[in-house]
Amino acid sequence: MHPETGAGTDPAALPLFRTDGTGGRAEGPRQGRRRSSFSLAGVTPLRSVDSTEGSVAARSTDVGQRPSANDWRDSESLDWTLIARIRQEVADRLSQESAGTMLEDREAQHDRGWELIGELLARESNERARAGQEVWGTAEQGRISRAVFDAVFGLGRLQPLVDDDEVENVMIFGHDRVALGLTGGRQVPGPKVAESDEELIEFLAFVATRSEVNPRPFSPSHPRLDLRLDDGSRLAAQAWVCPVPQVVIRRHRMTRVSLEEMVERQALTALAASFLASAIRSGMSVVVSGAQSAGKTTMIRALCGEIPKPEVIATFETEYELHLHEMPDRHPYAFAYEARPGSGEIGPDGKRAGEVTLADLLFSSFRMNLDRQIVGEVRGPEAMAMLKAMQSGSGSISTTHAANAVGAIEKLVTCVMEAGAHATHSFAVRAVAAGINIIAHVTKEVEPLENGEARVHRYISEIVAVSPGEEQRGYATTHIFRAAPGERVARPVVLPDELRSLERFGFDLPAFVRESGEIQ
Repeated sequence: MHPETGAGTDPAALPLFRTDGTGGRAEGPRQGRRRSSFSLAGVTPLRSVDSTEGSVAARSTDVGQRPSANDWRDSESLDWTLIARIRQEVADRLSQESAGTMLEDREAQHDRGWELIGELLARESNERARAGQEVWGTAEQGRISRAVFDAVFGLGRLQPLVDDDEVENVMIFGHDRVALGLTGGRQVPGPKVAESDEELIEFLAFVATRSEVNPRPFSPSHPRLDLRLDDGSRLAAQAWVCPVPQVVIRRHRMTRVSLEEMVERQALTALAASFLASAIRSGMSVVVSGAQSAGKTTMIRALCGEIPKPEVIATFETEYELHLHEMPDRHPYAFAYEARPGSGEIGPDGKRAGEVTLADLLFSSFRMNLDRQIVGEVRGPEAMAMLKAMQSGSGSISTTHAANAVGAIEKLVTCVMEAGAHATHSFAVRAVAAGINIIAHVTKEVEPLENGEARVHRYISEIVAVSPGEEQRGYATTHIFRAAPGERVARPVVLPDELRSLERFGFDLPAFVRESGEIQ
């Protein structure tokens, strides 16, 4: 039993896998069960497998092929009681075999899992035939076997949602109320993801604690969960502090993106892209601001694409979202750091046991020969780590939530002050004004269409230069690009003299002068 979550380490102990049909909390492992060493992992690419039984059921993988991902639109028609029972049997067998033969390799676990699923479905099919019940067809059998596999190794009933390339966001308001955000801005109802709220909470706790990438607690003492799933999606959940468990899964559909692609998508003009690219290459520190789901992370990935390849870089995130370290062709020298939440009581140092903050990771990185330190999303006291990164190298890149570019400055000042009593308002203002060079603000607009769907527009609406100021607020801003009211194109306005040197880093200064009407 996990000390924080109360969830059993054996997945078969979850209510999701009960066979009594109650959906209640499991009473614990059955007598004689051996603990498993197999882990929750992402689904590997499908490959051929030979049947171990002669019946149609054993050949649940059509023509020797393992079934592809299920369509979430048909998930309600599956027999989840049967799936839970078979899943529990597969878990039991894997527990015993992994303890006895050391089935540690993920691929071996998956291979054996498919074999066991085929055997158990063959037995079930034969029993149905003897009882005079309708025998499954090949397609139905494939859907059941895939659902069992997802329950054993993936995200169970959530897996078809994250497998669908058309799904961008999954919003869960309790076990039976689900909304899906599809590409193009459409919102459609989704299938229920559990039989009860308790089952959903237990499953989330299991996913959090058994994650291979960074286990995290989820319990009444830790009612918030922020987790990177094995496929790179981001899961945020809350329970015990809200009427029903609430979950949002954000899928990252555009990881390898460039400023050129963003121009093609009309997120900004070629001239604005030229300016931002030159700012990155020159070593300036850039913050991308915007509302939730405005496309900040996608924009920051595109900006990171302008970092010169020879640079040694490091990313610092609460959950990996940038994935620069997974693109050696674009970033051959990239270190990646992910913060780790602690557990238990807060100690004398103000931390929970095992906690590793972004500030800790940043401190550790100063001996890694880095040229650039990139702090991902800034929502609170990690702003101090962001400013340290900006002061320590050749520029950093971060994102933050704000209503506009100037508002982002005030937001970051507030975040810096959350670092402790030592971070006074005047200190925070000076640090932000001195650390940040450029703020690019991303705006999201949803345009309703006549057919009831919607078109989402995401675009750079402002690019602002920031500098220390002598006025009362402590900083000065200059709008370099700005979209006029009612427009979705940020046009050139004024270029501070000190930024004209960006021309040697590729900025199209003559075009800016021409389009803005400036006198050179």
